[in-house]
Amino acid sequence: MAEHITKRDQRASIRFCFLLGKTASETLTMVQEAYKDGALGRTQVFEWYGRFKRGEMSTEDQPRSGRPASSRPQEKIREVEAMVLADRRRTVREVSTLTGVPWSSCQEILSQDLGLRRVAAKMVPRILTPEQKAARADVCREILQHIEEDPGLLGKVIMADETWRHACDPETKQQSSQWRHPDSPQPKKARQSWSAVKAMLICFFDTTGVDHDIQVLRRLREAVRQKRPELWRDGEWWLHHDNAPAHRALCVMQFLVKNGMTLLPHPPYSPDLALCDFFSFPKNEERAEGAEICWKTRMQRCIQTSGDYFEGGLPKTDCSV
Repeated sequence: MAEHITKRDQRASIRFCFLLGKTASETLTMVQEAYKDGALGRTQVFEWYGRFKRGEMSTEDQPRSGRPASSRPQEKIREVEAMVLADRRRTVREVSTLTGVPWSSCQEILSQDLGLRRVAAKMVPRILTPEQKAARADVCREILQHIEEDPGLLGKVIMADETWRHACDPETKQQSSQWRHPDSPQPKKARQSWSAVKAMLICFFDTTGVDHDIQVLRRLREAVRQKRPELWRDGEWWLHHDNAPAHRALCVMQFLVKNGMTLLPHPPYSPDLALCDFFSFPKNEERAEGAEICWKTRMQRCIQTSGDYFEGGLPKTDCSV
């Protein structure tokens, strides 16, 4: 029998003895004889007998005076909140030590009263200054303005990217996957390591596919002339690449100006706004059919966040390649 049920039964028995006219001592003897080792003590029996004698016939515990244990004063909640907002990296133990609030109560204030949870910091390319955020938003507005004036602009943009490629690249887990029946043995592959020999691979591509893998920027113009004759004929094509040091070198800028290659602006520390980064190797060999929608949506989200990095990526349906 559960403990609280046993106590309630004994209190009812004490009340029954009282109603029969038994004395407190006689009631104690009868309770001890009936409940043996589980009987209430002398003090408890006499206390409940006294309640019934005063006319308090309920066998339930009376409400206790004072503040409930689960109650947390508002001033303590505000103090904990101020301590966390001053330094969001403080642990529960640190906040408890600084405020004098017990650790368990401090944890309940943070999670229940303030609705806070501790999350790991998200990795970003750089902690942006207000000026850099403004620059990101301004560049996005400029590009969107170009697109509004010329809806077909993105069809005239050549994107550039480069990556280091090993002479031997181990297969990825997805590349080594196979279709197997449920009772087929697990496929195996030997562990491979990256080769020490590497080469820089540079790629230029647009929204209709890859133009050409080249090693030097000088071959781009010839690749455009051969593979995108309509762009070459009209002379209305743009080059877009990120702000890698090699792209910002003086000789590169002079080459672009000399050959009339128009550069689409790109803000610093913004891989989230570079098509070449979210249509990255090795997927950039495929058709980037969703490029225009994806790029415009990212720029709009950048403007909505006042130039800051926006949370999460876009759904694959919006940025599929």
